[in-house]
Amino acid sequence: MATISTAARLANDIARPGFPDAPVAATEQVEAQVLVVLIAVPTVEAGAADEGAVELAGLLSANGHRAIVVSSGGRLEPGLAASGAELMRLDVASRNPLIILRNAFILKRLIMQRRCAVVHALARAPAWSAFLAARIAGVPFVTTWYNGFREQNIFKRFYNSVMARGERVIAVSDQIADTIAARYSGAARRIVVIPSHVDGSLFDPARVTPQRIAAVRSEWDVGTDTRAILVIGRILRRKGHHVVVRAAGRLKDMGLRNFTFVFVGEDHGRSSYSGELWDLVMATRTTDVIRIAGPPADAPAAYVAGAAVVSAAIQLESPQRTLLEAMAMARPVIVSDLAAGSDTVLSPPAVSEDRMTGWRFRSGDDAELAAMLIRLLSASESTRIAIGRRGRERVKSLFANPAAPDQMLAIYTEIARPPA
Repeated sequence: MATISTAARLANDIARPGFPDAPVAATEQVEAQVLVVLIAVPTVEAGAADEGAVELAGLLSANGHRAIVVSSGGRLEPGLAASGAELMRLDVASRNPLIILRNAFILKRLIMQRRCAVVHALARAPAWSAFLAARIAGVPFVTTWYNGFREQNIFKRFYNSVMARGERVIAVSDQIADTIAARYSGAARRIVVIPSHVDGSLFDPARVTPQRIAAVRSEWDVGTDTRAILVIGRILRRKGHHVVVRAAGRLKDMGLRNFTFVFVGEDHGRSSYSGELWDLVMATRTTDVIRIAGPPADAPAAYVAGAAVVSAAIQLESPQRTLLEAMAMARPVIVSDLAAGSDTVLSPPAVSEDRMTGWRFRSGDDAELAAMLIRLLSASESTRIAIGRRGRERVKSLFANPAAPDQMLAIYTEIARPPA
């Protein structure tokens, strides 16, 4: 049975030689098949890695194993506690080499004391500490890539390289896997593609009532005769919200009316991008067609309330979970070629229009995005319904298999090796 931590442990508690929670002698009494996996992630706040940590913790607990999540914490902590995972609070988001080294020794002690059988890193900064700790402790190290990191120079390439050093390198899409293999040829044989998983029963348009849809649109202050276009992704430059704003300006200049873009991503205000984005909204005179609403309380209803969903990422990433959820809710999607690969969103000219599940445009090209939006807005209702229905079927076939999460569990079981 996993330990449920109602209060996160502090880093200096972990560092003490007399760390009292789980003496080795007690741990050795746990049945051999029970795995203890240390999961390192910067925060459990928002985004693919954060949600991935919660999902992995739940998977382990549901199968009788234990998850120890090392992170600085965040709003998803209740989900971790509910899954039966244990949160160890530590600043693993820092890129300071001295802090990374300090964290490595703290994690090494934790690995030894809790006899962790696998160490799994979900981002680069914690990966360096986790990699060093796992190497010293002699425990298998695993990484998961959720996006393709930029490599502007040799230092950035070295910093990114830790994510290719795992005994297994998990990619959440074929597009990400191809990028890893191209950059790090030695990692090719260790790459495993495990797509994101979507709960097809939760994200089912048939279960959403008109009252829930009306409540969401009222919260957005969007009238019934206005087509709402959801823009997903946290308010970060790499998510490409500025591209959407420029496209919105083009649509207005063309005389289009009765549309509103609703930004439903989280904004932590940790960079200047939010301010720059709003300055751009003012400069393009699109304040009347842009809503920065934040994450909806009722996500399934929010997707159905929208005429379509846009992901305009300007940096390579896996198909966002929110994008897959939108497709599961039978929404037509428009994505940049870096937001989702052709294996996720089928679009012309790669497929005929009677097989398409959405539109794709060149990353950063607001003119092409505007053209795709015109196609969407001018399409008949029956066409949009057919596109959405095909998208839902694709998600159900590729991303809603109940057995899919077991792939990760099988990898843990295969490589597990507690410290000597």
